[in-house]
Amino acid sequence: MRFYLSLAFLCITTIWIKAQNNENSGDALFAVGNYSKAIEAYESESDSLIRYDKIAKAYVAIGNYGAGLENYRRAIASQPENSLVQYEYAKLLTRTKQYDEAKDILEGLITSDSLNPNFHYEHGLVLEKQNDTLALEAFKRTFDLDESHQKAIFKIAKNHIKKRKFEEAHILIDKGLKVYANNIELISLKAQAYYFQEYYTHSVVWFKKLIELGEKSEFIHEKLSLSYAQNSDYQDAIFHRKEALKYDPYNADAIFVIGSYYERLSDFEEAEDYYRKALFLKDVSLSNEYQRLGRILNRQKKYKEAIEAFQKALREDPKDIMTEFFLIRTKDEYYADNDSKIKLYEAFIEKHEEETPFVAFAKDRLDKLKKEKFLEQD
Repeated sequence: MRFYLSLAFLCITTIWIKAQNNENSGDALFAVGNYSKAIEAYESESDSLIRYDKIAKAYVAIGNYGAGLENYRRAIASQPENSLVQYEYAKLLTRTKQYDEAKDILEGLITSDSLNPNFHYEHGLVLEKQNDTLALEAFKRTFDLDESHQKAIFKIAKNHIKKRKFEEAHILIDKGLKVYANNIELISLKAQAYYFQEYYTHSVVWFKKLIELGEKSEFIHEKLSLSYAQNSDYQDAIFHRKEALKYDPYNADAIFVIGSYYERLSDFEEAEDYYRKALFLKDVSLSNEYQRLGRILNRQKKYKEAIEAFQKALREDPKDIMTEFFLIRTKDEYYADNDSKIKLYEAFIEKHEEETPFVAFAKDRLDKLKKEKFLEQD
């Protein structure tokens, strides 16, 4: 009798040890990222020992969300009181855009534990996806329960910035950064808030922090460039706009802006080069661009080329009186014959009967040219 009892005990112990070893083997495989093998190890258990939640996590890790959902359902059926399993299942439902079911589960979890901040945060994410205005209230509830909750702080602060409540946004962001000083998302929000407030010196500081933390993007460099330009720091503005251009080398607008910065620095050769590049890439009306190119060429006394640029601008927009005026002023500088100049201004004045600053200047210049011609005749 004692022999049979010992044998039975040995068998039970062996089964238990084997089960423990298999489970540990699955955990060990999961820990090193060998998820498919981990699934095999977990599924080799007897039905009563299978941990469907672990299998679900492994399937999620390899991107098989369907199998992940199926195993979470099995896990909930075998552990109906396990709120953590329900929470993970709800998050996967949200990830797979099954918002209604995710919302129902999260609301059930909140009913059972209203003091868990993450239940409220995930609920807010679902409401946000459904364009429900109550999402913000869920994020605020999260923050009320946990003032260090970085993701909730981000959501609320972002909403403040959209509503142009900048001071409230800064106060909240500063609280988050006090807990986690290198939070990229909060630093980005702070930089943008200062930018929208037109506090460009401050926005430069915070956008540069992003770069110091290894964050580099077209958006960051573009906003840095614009901030520097607003403070007339055109060299830095050019540098960062060129960095932004690396992400979109054929961005004609960006290339044109670089030309405008060179123009501000009176580096007319570089300005001309960038304006020409922008014109080459543009496939829309180029009136303004050709006009700017003509003005740059004028500053370099390249009058013949400037005339060609203004003529192209007028072909793009024949009604642009400013371009028309720049054209006759350039011809005025380029032509030596006073009679030709007089005819240009007379035609311009006759065409534009309405009194404008351009017409007034044309009349004044015409008067001077006629006096010069009279003196030459004498």
